[in-house]
Amino acid sequence: MNKAVTIILLVIAVALMAYNATMIDFENPLKDDSSVAVIGIIAPLCAILLILIYRTSKKIQEKVKGR
Repeated sequence: MNKAVTIILLVIAVALMAYNATMIDFENPLKDDSSVAVIGIIAPLCAILLILIYRTSKKIQEKVKGR
């Protein structure tokens, strides 16, 4: 996966988080459709974390190969 693909995936994840944030009823965030929206925010957060870990591991791998 190159840098462009990871940036596109990060943008999609942020867009999904923004969309799901609009669906939350802040008076009852864990009821009905709001609970699905909260899960829909947590899932892209996990994806962002995994992508950032992947990019960091690739940078480390390139430095180790460069020696």
